[in-house]
Amino acid sequence: MSDIEKDIPETEETAEKTETAEELQETAEETSEAENAEEQTSETAALEEKIKALEEAAAADKDKYLRLLAEYDNFRKRSVQEKFSASADATAKAALEVISVIDNFERAVAAECSDENYKKGVEMIYDQFIEVIKKLGVEEIDAQGQPFDPNLHNAVTQVEDENFGENTVSQVYQKGYRLGDKVIRHAMVVVANP
Repeated sequence: MSDIEKDIPETEETAEKTETAEELQETAEETSEAENAEEQTSETAALEEKIKALEEAAAADKDKYLRLLAEYDNFRKRSVQEKFSASADATAKAALEVISVIDNFERAVAAECSDENYKKGVEMIYDQFIEVIKKLGVEEIDAQGQPFDPNLHNAVTQVEDENFGENTVSQVYQKGYRLGDKVIRHAMVVVANP
């Protein structure tokens, strides 16, 4: 305070004005603080909404990514399966053609022949064909004396025979073959005691 202000006696009116000014200044500061707090609350709410929206978008993107990954994995597995299936079908088709040749060689081996060297040559060729189909993974279906299975055998006739059990293969007319679990050709059989 200046010297002049010290000399002026303080009046009630001046004191009231000073108090009112101080009160106004406090009120203004409180209002300013309230506005700042309200503004901060508003900004916080806006940021929380933005965070929530971003989290939802991230979750949607993650879900989309996981679905795409699963779809690709299924596609890859399906492609491998189709490739394997196509290969197995081609092998089965080729083996079926070779099997018809093997049938003829079996008949030739079973036929009577006076030339032993000729017969031995036919047997050697027959054995080579058998080795070829084994390398391809083709197996003969064991039918003789086995229980009849319509998935493996094709019954052409039925007989009553006490030497065999019920529903048993008593005779094989034509051998059956399979590649893994797939039957290439059913065995043509006679079923005893159906």
